[in-house]
Amino acid sequence: MKKQIFRIVLLTGTAISLFYVPWILVWAWILPLPNTVQEQVDEAIGHGFDGMIVYVDEAGEAPAFYAGGWKDTKNKIPADPKSLFKIASISKLYVAVAITKLVNDQRLDLDKTLADYFPELAGRIEHADKITLQLMAQHRSGIPNITDHPGFWENSPKSAEACLELILDLPANFEPDEDYEYSNTNYLLLSELIDKTVGYSHHQYIKEEILVPLGLKNTFFSLDEVNIDDVMSGYYVGHEPDLKTEEQGMLATAEDVGIFLRALNDGSVFEGDEKDIYASIYVYNHGGLVPGYQSLAEYHKNIDTVVVQFMNTTDFNGYQWNLSEIVIHRIVKIVRTNKNS
Repeated sequence: MKKQIFRIVLLTGTAISLFYVPWILVWAWILPLPNTVQEQVDEAIGHGFDGMIVYVDEAGEAPAFYAGGWKDTKNKIPADPKSLFKIASISKLYVAVAITKLVNDQRLDLDKTLADYFPELAGRIEHADKITLQLMAQHRSGIPNITDHPGFWENSPKSAEACLELILDLPANFEPDEDYEYSNTNYLLLSELIDKTVGYSHHQYIKEEILVPLGLKNTFFSLDEVNIDDVMSGYYVGHEPDLKTEEQGMLATAEDVGIFLRALNDGSVFEGDEKDIYASIYVYNHGGLVPGYQSLAEYHKNIDTVVVQFMNTTDFNGYQWNLSEIVIHRIVKIVRTNKNS
């Protein structure tokens, strides 16, 4: 009897959960799997994305490029797989590699604390004397997330200092190393630490130590460095203007991100003990999300394949992000199926 009651409760709960799941997500998940990546891209555009770019690098094969929808919806310019795209938090992978290189060179120490490197923050960020660089890199610091500050995206601060001001003197979200919470503040501080350590911009350090050695000529740190016409437009549901001209950090082509991601996963971006150091501090895949732009960069070891997916439509409730995760899952499944056929 108890098992029957539990089953009824479970089925009722499932039904209620499905009731609140947008049917577009259910539909996107259960549709028959297309035979090709391009068909999946076209299908995804039908789910409401303005434009989409996909890069697939299967080991032993020439990289493949796919695009659908619009690079610029208003002017009806088709999506171009070579377009620059705002990669948002994928940039954390580059910062983590830079930190790794400085640790390997003994210019930074993962066990030293935020207070050791920024004494002026000891009284402004709770537990600064207990938060190590390693905990910051792992998002286990408890430092509040700057982008959770009310109105952050509507009126974003124009400097790192102004961003940091948003969380100074706030209580920690948890004790260091007692929990995990993704916080952009961690990587803001790590980027500032690179500047302080090398004596110049972390952008230049990343360029010298990562981009140039890998031959990445289509990765940039600001709109000021690029021709705006090369940048894919970005759209936020319910907000009419194109967000292309909003400064939102790093830009890159899908190919450049894919080359970097393979080098990160196969270890060729590292020297000496760097590979082991990196393994102790951060992840090997990442996503990025800012208004108008969402990206996913994944390496799948079982098929030795890198997949980079860019979509230039976002929304407030996160449905578009959920859709993007469903789409890349299906793309990987298509690649795996075709590889094994």
